[in-house]
Amino acid sequence: MKKKILITGSNGLLGQKLVQLLIKQGDIDLIATAKGPNRLASSSGYTYVSLDITQEKEVMDIFQAYQPDVLIHTAAMTNVDTCEVDPTGCELLNVTAVRYLIQACEAHDTFMCHLSTDFIFDGANGPYDEEAQPNPISIYGESKLAAEKLLQESSIRWAIARTVLVFGIVQDMSRTNIILWVKKSLEEGKSIQVVTDQFRTPTLAEDLAIGCWLIAQKEAEGVFNISGSDFLTPYEMAIKTANFFTLPIELIKKADSSTFQQAAKRPPRTGFVLDKAKKILGYQPRSFDEGIAIVAEQIRA
Repeated sequence: MKKKILITGSNGLLGQKLVQLLIKQGDIDLIATAKGPNRLASSSGYTYVSLDITQEKEVMDIFQAYQPDVLIHTAAMTNVDTCEVDPTGCELLNVTAVRYLIQACEAHDTFMCHLSTDFIFDGANGPYDEEAQPNPISIYGESKLAAEKLLQESSIRWAIARTVLVFGIVQDMSRTNIILWVKKSLEEGKSIQVVTDQFRTPTLAEDLAIGCWLIAQKEAEGVFNISGSDFLTPYEMAIKTANFFTLPIELIKKADSSTFQQAAKRPPRTGFVLDKAKKILGYQPRSFDEGIAIVAEQIRA
């Protein structure tokens, strides 16, 4: 019997990497969903269905039609500042929609792997393990923690995959990431300010997709940290990027978080301890340097 996996947010960065990964597995029947038309380059090897997860009836209808064994829920409002200025939209997409998906999973005995974030923490003393006490300092962080609680209080079988600062590229992505931003700015001869007072464990999108697949395969229950293992500041990430592409590092200027006017507060020091995911799932992330090389190869292709 093929395992039926349904993905939400398949047009996003992680969603597209998941589709690319899962269509290579022989024993998967893949249903990719996102709001609006399919943005993936190829439509073979999976079924695409448009789904607005904020519409309860649409969610129930799709589950009724496809009866998935596993749901990998990647769709969310992830722009931290947008969440801060549009708390209602953030609540709808990040909390209410999760309630609908849980109800659908309940009705069809579907295992749910839900994506969460390091922003559920205040960043006072990262890196964090799975047992650390959440304390969000932004509306985005609050919404993602609220969704986690919905799962933990539900009767379904669930996993939470928490991640950190995901980077990578797909063909039609409008949103940038630190590697692309640094590369483009320095190639154009622009001086950039990059913070030295925030710490993260940046995550290659392909590695996050593999982590979600390992959870889905085993239907491993509980909370798992799925991120990169290098503990870096954005400034260090920028220097590594410049060095890889042999671009002028003197254009990279040190800054601290107070330099930037942003709607939402950022936790200063997050990042994850990965021992549990390595032990239970066999998760092995690549280094940040390897991640840059992979992105560079994709840019060339």
